[in-house]
Amino acid sequence: MDFRHSPRARELLALLTGFLDREVAPREEAYHRELLARQDPWVVLPVIEELKAKARAAGLWNLFLPDRDHGGAGLTNVEYAPLAEAMGRSLIASEVCNCAAPDSGNMELLLHPGTEEQRRQWLAPLLAGEIRSAFCMTEPDVASSDATNMEATAVLDGDEIVLNGREWWSTGIGHPNCRVLIFMGLTDPAADRYHQHSMVLVPLDARGVSIERMLTTMGFNDAPGGHGEVAFEDVRLPAAQALLGGAGQAFGLAQARLGPGRVHHCMRLIGLAELALELACRRATTRVAFGKPLANLGGNRERIADARIAIDQARLLVLHAAWTTARALRLADGPDEVHRGVVARLELARYGAGRWGGG
Repeated sequence: MDFRHSPRARELLALLTGFLDREVAPREEAYHRELLARQDPWVVLPVIEELKAKARAAGLWNLFLPDRDHGGAGLTNVEYAPLAEAMGRSLIASEVCNCAAPDSGNMELLLHPGTEEQRRQWLAPLLAGEIRSAFCMTEPDVASSDATNMEATAVLDGDEIVLNGREWWSTGIGHPNCRVLIFMGLTDPAADRYHQHSMVLVPLDARGVSIERMLTTMGFNDAPGGHGEVAFEDVRLPAAQALLGGAGQAFGLAQARLGPGRVHHCMRLIGLAELALELACRRATTRVAFGKPLANLGGNRERIADARIAIDQARLLVLHAAWTTARALRLADGPDEVHRGVVARLELARYGAGRWGGG
């Protein structure tokens, strides 16, 4: 196991950090101040499109995508991890480089199981950064971390598929450039638990789709993407154009989507943690109280050491996950107990305890 950056990753990381330091960091504070001061924050400020153009010209575009034939950087998950960490230090860098969630995961879904027509209609403009997307699979009335609880339906009716249900925490739904949703619903309750659900591509302007409200997280709108509650009422779509990967394939597609996506999220958060520690250390060494720097007061050195140890541990764990293709994210994708159950199952299976690890 070797976590040294590959030559290609080192080259891109140098380009990316230089671009972020030179172009993004000097403008980010003003961007956030302007957005937060607006009565209507659901807008794309001109600086974002300007920075996107510069990132694309610099070759810092679709870095998450391993497929070179479609404009990706051709990186493995381990190679992409340090780039995600660098972008995580900024709240806009991922969007500027067209690597933001949920678009990155949605693009990978469209690339692999998507049809040629689906790729033409939705993947091409997403890869070009012309539109944004959202993902809808979390329901307000059930524990959606277990997909078998889902009540939203995607029922085949002749050559159409009909959607009904209510989703929330649909990230990206508020973005003014959002044009397409991926909806996950129950198609065949009589099938085995891994083949009951389907994923459906839904134009945001389809009849029967309505955004009920935008939700705040910790008091913030997370504009301009945000998280919304969305109703689907007898939404009828041509099945051949809308079904992603075929009926009953959603469970497998979801796992394929979440695998690399969790690593991306974790590495971005590690980048954010590094920035927080950097700011804390700068404050602790320049701010003086009672004749001493804050770093020398009240156990702050121990706190700094603990933070450094925790960040380095987290980075190695995530890099190991990227190398083994395993995944775990404590927040945002379900309770700890579910992830611990999966880890325990895999560990026990090594000792001949059967498929379910002795469950």
